[in-house]
Amino acid sequence: MTPEPIRHLLIVAGDGTYPACIAVGARKAGVQRITMLALRGSTARATAALADTCVWFGVGEIQRIFEWVTSMDFSHGIMAGGITPIALFRTRFDTLARTWLKELPVKNAHTIFGRIAIEVERVGIRMLPASCYMDEHIPGVGVLTRRAPDEREASDIAFGHRVACDICGLDIGQTLLVKDGMVLAVEAFEGTDRAIRRGGKLGGRGAVVVKVAKNGHDMRFDIPVIGAKTIPVLRRAGVSALAYQAGRLVLLDRPAVIAAADRMNIAIIGLDSGLPPAPLRPV
Repeated sequence: MTPEPIRHLLIVAGDGTYPACIAVGARKAGVQRITMLALRGSTARATAALADTCVWFGVGEIQRIFEWVTSMDFSHGIMAGGITPIALFRTRFDTLARTWLKELPVKNAHTIFGRIAIEVERVGIRMLPASCYMDEHIPGVGVLTRRAPDEREASDIAFGHRVACDICGLDIGQTLLVKDGMVLAVEAFEGTDRAIRRGGKLGGRGAVVVKVAKNGHDMRFDIPVIGAKTIPVLRRAGVSALAYQAGRLVLLDRPAVIAAADRMNIAIIGLDSGLPPAPLRPV
């Protein structure tokens, strides 16, 4: 039995095209009304225009945000777009936000955004996986580019996937760089792009990047993402191949990504991880 479309969806929108894709996909799926919580300095005006209603807040205005959220009649919410942990620590926080941060014994993307999701659900809004309504943007198994990984790259990808899954389970990061069976870089607090650049400096040309989500990954936030801005970072770092877990990563601007990768002779491949795919609809 097909569930009824969501009546009123709250989208907490960060930067990039991700929240716009969510809004478009939700409309196609029959969501009746969309309200966007836009973040000053992050959310694009064009993205905000896709909602029926948009309200702007600063990243650190947690008290004001929750007072507004509790006054509305949202049934479901979803978080999408880039809000990096580093940006969170560089902003000016109100008293409530500072209290939350002090209460977190471990501070990473999962714990910070996880606390936000818990508090939102306490006021009666069900937080959906960030993969919902992204049907056209979650690629499956197989090679996406004109060129498949060669034998050396395939060996490094297989090794990197095993190591990345173990490391991701420790909540360190989602991205790993490997060359000739040696781990060059593991994503930590600096984020994906800086980790790629760091590994590229160590290993030179020919490294591979593997991006994963751990077993049991909370798809409500921090789902792995690559987009058009990723490929130039790979090229400058000398990366020759990128691997991701099929059904467990968001690929934004897919035609542009594949075209750029083909021009730069970078192979992109989806791996069968044996883990469940990210949900595309509320369960």
